[in-house]
Amino acid sequence: MIVAAVGVVFTAWFNARGPETVDRISGEPAIKVGHVAVDYTAQDTALRTPVTDPADRAILLGSASGSRREEVLARHDRAPVEAAEVTVVLVGNRTSVRIIDIEPRVLDRKPTSDGALLIYTPAGEADTIGLSADLDTPAPRFTSTDDPGTAYFRKKQIDLKRDERVTLSMTVTGTAAYYAFDLLVTVLAQDRTEQVRIQGPAATPFRVTGVSRAYHAYYTASPLAGGGWRPVSRSDACATERKLAKAGEC
Repeated sequence: MIVAAVGVVFTAWFNARGPETVDRISGEPAIKVGHVAVDYTAQDTALRTPVTDPADRAILLGSASGSRREEVLARHDRAPVEAAEVTVVLVGNRTSVRIIDIEPRVLDRKPTSDGALLIYTPAGEADTIGLSADLDTPAPRFTSTDDPGTAYFRKKQIDLKRDERVTLSMTVTGTAAYYAFDLLVTVLAQDRTEQVRIQGPAATPFRVTGVSRAYHAYYTASPLAGGGWRPVSRSDACATERKLAKAGEC
């Protein structure tokens, strides 16, 4: 009888709290990162260093596959100009979890990137619910477009059940410098606070850079079928991109 009673008590406890306890013991985070992406087609991008290697330059100009071109751009620390459009999919990994804050953290701050400017003509705005943060401010916090004057997570939180997903579209701006940053997510699960770090694609920091007053080279998207980029003069770049005149370069 005593053994049976203990079994009933244990079953009741496990159904109520056991799964959460097992999750904590296993070391699994309260949320998982299902997807991370940076949209480089929404605005211009800048390279930290010039593309001088002949092989890399040939790839940039369109003589190789898109994946190899992406590798070249990554090696030169490509950064969106003035605004990084970041998409993150978070997945609940507890019976119940609440996201109470997401903080953009500056990992590195340097002068704006001037290796090259890649001028892209935007194809339109994505239909997403977005948050925005400005790294030029002393303590950047995400705000919504509906209430830009108030930190979003001061008023709202995001509740997730196990395997439930939420997609966040975040605009992180920076005009005064080059920034490398990550995202620190604070979650509450079973009255316990945990933090999860989110990095960019390929486990590298996110990046954003302001407009430089001068670049070593200028490129626009190539109209050829193979894609790639084609070099243009500074005067042609100035005629295409208003940001350059605003920065005092033209």
